[in-house]
Amino acid sequence: MSEVILRGGTILTMDAAFSIATGDVASVDGILVQVGGDYTPQTNDYSIINAEGCLVTPGLVQSHVHMCQTLARGRADNMELLDWLHKVVWPYEGALTREDLAASANLACLELLQSGTTAILDMGTVHHSDALFEAAQIAGLRATIGKAMMDEEDEAIPSGLREGTKESLDESQRLCKAWHGRSNDRLRYGYAPRFVLSCTDELMQESVRLARQSGARLHTHTSENRSEIAEVKRRKGMDNLSFLHKLGFTGDDVCLAHCVWLNDTERKILADTGTHVLHCPSSNMKLASGYAKIPELLDAGVKVSIGADGAPCNNTLDAFVEMRLAALLHKPRVGANAMPASQVLKLATLGGAAALGLEDTIGSLEVGKRADVIAVDVSGAHCIPMSNPYSTMVYSASSSDVTHVVVDGKVLIRDKEILTLDKTKTLRDAQSQADRLFARL
Repeated sequence: MSEVILRGGTILTMDAAFSIATGDVASVDGILVQVGGDYTPQTNDYSIINAEGCLVTPGLVQSHVHMCQTLARGRADNMELLDWLHKVVWPYEGALTREDLAASANLACLELLQSGTTAILDMGTVHHSDALFEAAQIAGLRATIGKAMMDEEDEAIPSGLREGTKESLDESQRLCKAWHGRSNDRLRYGYAPRFVLSCTDELMQESVRLARQSGARLHTHTSENRSEIAEVKRRKGMDNLSFLHKLGFTGDDVCLAHCVWLNDTERKILADTGTHVLHCPSSNMKLASGYAKIPELLDAGVKVSIGADGAPCNNTLDAFVEMRLAALLHKPRVGANAMPASQVLKLATLGGAAALGLEDTIGSLEVGKRADVIAVDVSGAHCIPMSNPYSTMVYSASSSDVTHVVVDGKVLIRDKEILTLDKTKTLRDAQSQADRLFARL
């Protein structure tokens, strides 16, 4: 047995009662066995990690990221969505080599783990998707990943991203068979048609069938930008989410990024089908898309989680930034009591776990769940005095306060030092690969 004990912290369990405990969080072979109180190791194979002065919480779960885009950080500022895609992001993705993608994914894993994100739902690019899984496998990140699927004949799509319908489906099936359930189920697959404008109806419908046949997730972008939904309506004669619903692309296994522009019918579809909304506030603001009406969606019973999206539209993968913005963004419109800190932290933990289909496995610190745990140092001047730990976590703490990170019972970061990646090499490789890539472009 291998025991890991985070000792002496204030524990935000994120259980149904929002219980707060003090003391130890202990796991044996990756399973939580005690939350709170004093834990005595049962074997000689144990590691005690000092969490005094820390908030100990479930690892943060981001339900919409693009690890493939990290090398394009800062390259697509001051653009709206469709120009952002056509002028920068698609040409960039179409030019990625396997080595580029590996460097991008390694950098993303480093940033995600250092900032307390322990699990993600990721949409890759069209090619070289094995490199994303390999990066997450080595780094120790819990990741559900899918290759981007783009089979629509559209002159705006560069040649490096074009693929046939059968080609796209076959490669997705291969990846699902190769990676779904690997590394003690830490790595999983999600079928990821990019969005309605880049995919044929056949691709979308077959993705639904194949995903449900294999137990994989479904992941796409929806109703992010007004120009996008206008074009969907012109081509399909229906609103974006209503069209997806017609194709069967709704349900508890479906994750829809953004959902900024919805009508009442579409909001009801989300609630009735249990479809997950992936809220990306920084990305939506930076691309001038607007922002989803999250308080109203939550009141209607819609399932919501949080993601950073990608480095070219954010420009970080920092869940603390997203939590703070999600908590603040809606108050001027809805009222000061909208989106309390405890609710936002729930979206960033249990909400994300539910989007990944893992709410029974991660997302809260409860005996029997997997040990995905972070410790956040709140002893700094910006966090003192602490009267409400949820407020401290969402409004005061930052990613630089993340001190320890455990995923599936394995210590990945201890005293702010990452143990699974060579940080210096990861940063150097990312910069050099980005320089060469954009020199080619």
